[in-house]
Formats: sequence, structure tokens, C-alpha cells
Amino acid sequence: QVQLVESGGGLVQTGGSMRLSCAASGRILSGNFMGWYRQAPGKQRELVAGISRGGSTTYVDHAKGRFTLTRDNTRNTVYLQMNSLKPEDTAVYYCYLRNLDATFSWGQGTQVTVSS
Repeated sequence: QVQLVESGGGLVQTGGSMRLSCAASGRILSGNFMGWYRQAPGKQRELVAGISRGGSTTYVDHAKGRFTLTRDNTRNTVYLQMNSLKPEDTAVYYCYLRNLDATFSWGQGTQVTVSS
């Protein structure tokens, strides 16, 4: 079992910044991937960014240039720094961890609201 605890959501104005954190515990295998998805009201959950244990990152187009994903392997924690936030970034953000055995774990979600 993997437990993921997220923090850092809230309300921010357009153009502002916010940092999300996600701490993992439990059955964490080496070579895992961690990152974030988000789900806006009425829309499907979509990938935001992912990072390997070695630090290689993947960003979807809407995050490139604005969001930065980093991880601290000593703490099994990932950080999503979000800058230049837009109202369309409003969503529930979910942390995930994918182990090499293909098991997938989700955090409980944290609400990010960007006011116009």
C-alpha cells in the first residue's frame, strides 16, 4: 500500500503562484514515477506533469514554461511549483505514484482555484 498526502492548494489570483507538495509513504519501489493530474468540473482527469526517480520530467503543453516539478527522494516528496496561473488552471489536483510493478496510487486531491 502507498499513501500520498498532498498539501498546498487554495485560492490565488490570476498571474499568481502556488506550490503543491505530495509526500509518499508505504510500499515505494525504486524506479517509481510521481507527479500530478488534475480534474476540472465536468472534465476528465488529465496529466499535468510527471517525474522519474532520477529526475527526468514530463510536462503536458498547458504546463510547459509555467509549472516546475521537482522531487526530493530522501523525503519521497514531489513539489509542483505553478506560476502565471490562469482561471483555466482551476481544478482538483491529484498526486500519483506509479511503481515499476505498474501499481498506481492516488492522493486525496487538493483544490486549486484561480480567480479572474
